[in-house]
Amino acid sequence: MPIWGRSILLKLENISTHYGDVQALRNVSLGIKEGQIVSIIGSNGAGKTTTLNTISGVLRASSGTIEFLGRRIENLPPHQIVDLGVVQIPEARLLFPYMTVLENLELGAYTPKARKGKEENLKVVFRLFPVLEERKTQLAGTLSGGEQQMLAIARGLMAKPKLLMLDEPSLGLAPLLVKEVFEAVKEINAHGITVLLIEQNVFHSLSISDEAYVLENGRVVLEGEGKGLLDNPQVKEAYLGI
Repeated sequence: MPIWGRSILLKLENISTHYGDVQALRNVSLGIKEGQIVSIIGSNGAGKTTTLNTISGVLRASSGTIEFLGRRIENLPPHQIVDLGVVQIPEARLLFPYMTVLENLELGAYTPKARKGKEENLKVVFRLFPVLEERKTQLAGTLSGGEQQMLAIARGLMAKPKLLMLDEPSLGLAPLLVKEVFEAVKEINAHGITVLLIEQNVFHSLSISDEAYVLENGRVVLEGEGKGLLDNPQVKEAYLGI
């Protein structure tokens, strides 16, 4: 089905979020259709991670609405938002380093729905990331940086997300591993999972995105087709160094 024929999965309307007296998001509105890859780009401190944390319920919106599959979620606790199918992979991975790869994956399947399909989900993530099956008895903290990132993504997939939100998945990785991460994101999307991506590598993220939003100082200042924004003079100057 073409993108234009798909229904809205996630919609933010005029979301504002504060850290105490400091306003981090200012009337942010965005929409994501089922099956899309959507990127949010912007400089450090622009509000990208705050946007993900507000969607996932880690932070409470001060005002505005968030709808997921037509249901208001801005006041739900994080575990209920995960139950609905919204899963966030945080920056810095946050694995359990003294637990094995398999134990980390099993912890990802903690919701009742995910537990029922745990064995099938394991097969899926091992097909996506064969190295994790090879390392399943190894302690997570002994994996390479790229392998740890794959494990973080795979652990999120164990929760059977409808929307997977990735925060800087290529941060600190060598160029070859960055390419592998983006190939994995495309493969995950090909399996029917919608992806919301925050990524410092603007060229790669826009290249694979159906839509993208540019945040500056907590506001959406630009939006459009991902590849189309690669040719935008403002994006070229600010984020691509052209």
